[in-house]
Amino acid sequence: MSADAKRLSKGIPKVGLIEKIKPHVELVAAGLSGVFIAAGWITDKTGDQVASIIFYLLAFVIGGFAKAKEGIEATYENKELNVEMLMIFAAIGSAIIGYWTEGAILIFIFAVSGALETYTMNKSHKEISSLMKLQPEEALLINNGIERRIPVSELNIGDQILVKPGERIPSDGVIKNGYTNIDEAAITGESMPVSKGLDKEVFAGTVNLTGAITVQTTKTSNETLFHKIIELVQSAQSEKSPSQQFIERFEGTYVKAVLAVVLLMMFLPYFLLDWSWNESFYRAMILLVVASPCALVASIMPATLSAISNGAKRGILVKGGVHLENLGHLEAIAFDKTGTLTKGKPEVTNVIVDEKFDKSDLLWKTASIENQSNHPLAQSIVKYVKENSKRDLIQPENLEDVSGWGVKAEINGEQWKIGKADFVGRDAAHTFADGKAAELASKGNTLVYVQINGVLAAMISLKDVVREETKRAIDHLKKQGIYTIMLTGDSEKTAKAIADESHIDQFFAECLPEEKVEQLKTLKEKYATIAMVGDGINDAPALAIANVGIAMGAGTDVALETADVVLMKNDLPRIAEAVDLSKRMNRIIKQNVIFSITVIMLLISSNFFQMLDLPYGVIGHEGSTILVILNSLRLLKN
Repeated sequence: MSADAKRLSKGIPKVGLIEKIKPHVELVAAGLSGVFIAAGWITDKTGDQVASIIFYLLAFVIGGFAKAKEGIEATYENKELNVEMLMIFAAIGSAIIGYWTEGAILIFIFAVSGALETYTMNKSHKEISSLMKLQPEEALLINNGIERRIPVSELNIGDQILVKPGERIPSDGVIKNGYTNIDEAAITGESMPVSKGLDKEVFAGTVNLTGAITVQTTKTSNETLFHKIIELVQSAQSEKSPSQQFIERFEGTYVKAVLAVVLLMMFLPYFLLDWSWNESFYRAMILLVVASPCALVASIMPATLSAISNGAKRGILVKGGVHLENLGHLEAIAFDKTGTLTKGKPEVTNVIVDEKFDKSDLLWKTASIENQSNHPLAQSIVKYVKENSKRDLIQPENLEDVSGWGVKAEINGEQWKIGKADFVGRDAAHTFADGKAAELASKGNTLVYVQINGVLAAMISLKDVVREETKRAIDHLKKQGIYTIMLTGDSEKTAKAIADESHIDQFFAECLPEEKVEQLKTLKEKYATIAMVGDGINDAPALAIANVGIAMGAGTDVALETADVVLMKNDLPRIAEAVDLSKRMNRIIKQNVIFSITVIMLLISSNFFQMLDLPYGVIGHEGSTILVILNSLRLLKN
């Protein structure tokens, strides 16, 4: 692996002009090496041996300098021989026995493969550099009516900033004044602009398209969701998969073994097989070339980084190769319910009004009363009525909040009670609308009753509804042979209703956070690799215990930090895409490893039977390395 590629694989972003052009310098050096090889070959054919050797030496130095420097430094630092050192020995050995052209070609192709590997690493880091460009450096701070531009790093929580149309939002926050459309593609990948007004959340790096807005910051610059995305991609590209770790451990031992066998081949065939000294040394040099595990070493890292890059483009942020590799081996996946399978907020699903009352008028007055409450069910009813009516809500009289039961109020002399069945009369509630309550409750609905002057007038059912994409996501996972489970703190009845609607295979109800962990431990005994999907603080322990933790992008910071994979768009079908991507990556890695080992064995055996000349050994060995890297680059495409 090239020095630049190794540095990039550690997740270190490039800085400065020299760093920006360094990968191109590597490619230019390889190109110049090729030019000098051509010049050396031409002068050799014209009979000018001295000029030919000079050109070949230039090809050696220019094409091989970076590799030689990298190999020597790595050997000194790690006290371990590496592939680069094998190539240096092979090239020098070829020159010693007079095969200048072959040695120079070996250096040239090795330099090209290194430049190609660096290109792969750069492509995988494209998301970081492009994201960093989206981060504004300054913000327009408003303080006592005075506007002042300051660096984003100096913003504090609670500061108010003005964001004009066409500008990128510099920090996470909530809108305190104005209404606009915002392009959130940088965060969610969603191409359609989102309309946002008062008290709506906005994110750093997104684009304010239409109106001027005043935003109150809620996070410092290094805590924004945008900043976390950059950190996630960086950490993903620095973490190595088990396969990559094995190859790197294997490399040092393998290189020592190759050098030992090469030394034996210099002498044993001369004494045992009646080869000449020249033939023994020649075959030993070919062995040094063809037995080098360049293709094997390049089989995994470029593929892993290409897959991580592909996922990042689609809003699937994977924190490391190990997690991406595990996704392809999933046997089961557990889901939290609220905010994961469902939208996380109750919505009105049914309104039944006694025919004696006007439905529109009843809902308007109900919303006017519920508007005084912060209870999630009350706010959902208000939202439903506002969406279906243009009438302004009124202020009720003699409002009384009966904690745990509901609310009492008076409107135009009418006595209203809104709340649970027991609050308005259990018997009346159960028989209302021909006993419709039992049917709605069995489907996971929560029921709110409206009583006017002692008469039960209406029943409103609310439910944390299943996301539109949930069933599609679960069905895709089932087609991939993955068993699906739901873990929820809800009642058995509600859990069953949601599980049936979501097409989930199995569910566990009334689970506290610690019970979710215990359930996952039990499931891990049954399934070799299991994932957990969640979004809340209470899901964090379960996310940590699973083989792969998957967090929804709109989840809590704790869930995002604990998870191994983050879905930026809260889009559950992306899980199936991530599994497919992992399987593609594992398949390509397997192809690369089998191909590289097969080529090495074929070249070694051909050399032993004296059927392989050095030029073909060079082409076969280095050509296989380039093919392996090109095969890995296919993962950059969707």
